Amino acid sequence: MDLDWTAEDLAFAAQAREFFESELTPELRDAGRLMTSVYGDHDLGMEWQAKLHAKGWAAPHWQVEHGGQDWTDAQHYLFERERILAGAPPVSPMGIHMVAYVIQAYGTPEQKAFFLPRILSGEVFFCQGYSEPQSGSDLASLQMRADSDGDDLVLNGSKIWTTHAQQANWMFCLVRTTRGLRPQQGITFLLVDMTTPGVLVRPLVMTSGETVQNQVFFTDVRVPKSNVIGAIDDGWTVAKYLLEFERGARGYSAGLKVRAEALREHARTTPTPEGMLIDDEVFASRLARLMMKLDVLEVLEFKLLAGARDDGSVGALSSMMKVLGTELATEMTELVYRAAGTTGTVYQPHVTRPGGAVPNYTPPEDGGSIGDVWQALAPLRYFNERAGPIYAGSNEIQRNILAKRVLGL
Repeated sequence: MDLDWTAEDLAFAAQAREFFESELTPELRDAGRLMTSVYGDHDLGMEWQAKLHAKGWAAPHWQVEHGGQDWTDAQHYLFERERILAGAPPVSPMGIHMVAYVIQAYGTPEQKAFFLPRILSGEVFFCQGYSEPQSGSDLASLQMRADSDGDDLVLNGSKIWTTHAQQANWMFCLVRTTRGLRPQQGITFLLVDMTTPGVLVRPLVMTSGETVQNQVFFTDVRVPKSNVIGAIDDGWTVAKYLLEFERGARGYSAGLKVRAEALREHARTTPTPEGMLIDDEVFASRLARLMMKLDVLEVLEFKLLAGARDDGSVGALSSMMKVLGTELATEMTELVYRAAGTTGTVYQPHVTRPGGAVPNYTPPEDGGSIGDVWQALAPLRYFNERAGPIYAGSNEIQRNILAKRVLGL
């Protein structure tokens, strides 16, 4: 595998850089650079998605006939790297990076025609209804009922940890339509209009102080059977396909390498009683090991993505990428928190751009900060990254998947 950039690659990177430079306002740059989690400010994210959509770059990884771009794997990587370097916020993943793939693969012509262009434009904004209070990584144990009644399914139950449900106008969710011998049987993949009577959203406060996630309650919510993706009772097949994309089929290395390079620069200018932090042998050794692991992850991602099928899926190996990517991200935030020192213990969400409102917090009257901005970000990102090895199926579950589907154990 040739890892040198071609002249065409470098020209593409320059084109992307020029686009970011011309289209990113200072407020949009702050929305990307000052994020505290994987989710950015909703309103600014939608403003940025509109600019990307106008350029035709809102979903370059989609199939071309649905609005994607015929880019090489190198171009996808360079686009992501240039985006992060420029400080551009990401688009919300639930629609463009997740449910859109199952609509393309399993949806009817009518579902594709309605949802795909509206996901691109932002008119349809999805949240994900998978986890329940008693069903997290053991997702097949879900209990939310969907009883058949004529042309409708009637929903009763609740979903939890539902990111941006308070902004979403649609949810893709898994519901229990029948009970089979195995828990995976009798599950249906369903699209739900969030304005339907009987849907109630209650925000949850995260350890970082943000209200990004929610619990959603369903009481006799009627959903047309025409909103089923795939077949009734066969939603587990659809759900597994979607999880490949949620678990990292687009890669982690570009963003992590940019953050590692920034950390190295901070370490060179952060004083300690013995000198600069980079002179601390223990810290420098941990940082060097992390950067070597990221080099390995980068090569691995290129290899996997280069061999992906036309639909962009990397199959069960997405579990490996999820394990490596989230654990390296966790290691990254630990080192940044270490570098921030005692300044990093101060709670300063007013300096950042959280993914949601921060209730019950009063910023200082002068609006100033203690220390540098990256030090204010350090504890909030540290708390958020603790969830990485848990969401989208815990990393223990991912190792079981790899053992079974890749190693044949």
